[in-house]
Amino acid sequence: MKKVLTLIAGVAFVAVLFTSCKKNYTCTCTITGGTSVSSDYGKTSKKAATDACDASSAALGASGSCSLSN
Repeated sequence: MKKVLTLIAGVAFVAVLFTSCKKNYTCTCTITGGTSVSSDYGKTSKKAATDACDASSAALGASGSCSLSN
């Protein structure tokens, strides 16, 4: 019985470690000339928000840049 409880506790602990923390993130893109545009990514993982913000930055190319904040 003790082994079963230890196994269940171990599985629960591993499950908690692999759950992602979802937050609200904002990607702010500044276009050459001073114009800024912000996009809000609500309740998403940091990786997903970073990927989306990086894609926006790549789309702007040399005409601007984007940064992610939470």
